[in-house]
Amino acid sequence: MSRGDIMKRTLLSVDWDYFIYTQKENWGSYTENIDTTVNLWYKRYILSKAQGVNIQDSFKLSPEVNTFWEKIKEHFIFVKDIRVYVSDSHALSYDIAVNQDCNIVYLFDAHSDLGYGGLSSLDFEVNCANWLGKLLKDRQVNEANIIYSPHTAEKPEYFRQINKTFNIRYLSLNELDIDTEVYAVHICRSGAWVPPWLDEKFNQFINALGISFEMINCPMREWDPVHMSFSDQVKYLLA
Repeated sequence: MSRGDIMKRTLLSVDWDYFIYTQKENWGSYTENIDTTVNLWYKRYILSKAQGVNIQDSFKLSPEVNTFWEKIKEHFIFVKDIRVYVSDSHALSYDIAVNQDCNIVYLFDAHSDLGYGGLSSLDFEVNCANWLGKLLKDRQVNEANIIYSPHTAEKPEYFRQINKTFNIRYLSLNELDIDTEVYAVHICRSGAWVPPWLDEKFNQFINALGISFEMINCPMREWDPVHMSFSDQVKYLLA
């Protein structure tokens, strides 16, 4: 019996960048480490400031963040023993789906995370850019539902090859089924894509769910550009 023949178990995976609007569509990285999640943001701040631009004005938080969980609960039922995880990297969704025996994924994200480069991108190890495609290829899940952010720069047709190979639906929030049972929730910060000065808002978003959660590799990032020393600036510019 395949995983798909077993009872339906849904993973709800939410990327914090779903709520972020930026004028710089190419800001972000598929590599996740201290350089891309912290140092690179300081570098961008320094370079933008030299051009007379405050980088913090380039990122806007959607007001939808304040009503998101309320809307989610109109469509999804959280089972009694639901597990909730919070991490910086979205790649953790792969492990959560496997460990919690989830065979369906609902993804709220500015990116599809199906893999960028066609089916060949699924030959690489699991990462933040291909974890959903890997779940499908490895037959760990048999259905993926992607709800794009209103601010996404992507389009479903960018993934024609993968879309033809696997069971993938692109939906709006209003098109979601009713009473879908959720067995696990993963909330991802995506620090390589989302700036550290929004971390406090991220924490408020997590707590607004109202369910206890397990935090995995997602430390609060310090953001204090005002007190940067000259040596700090040199370090960040070399990031």
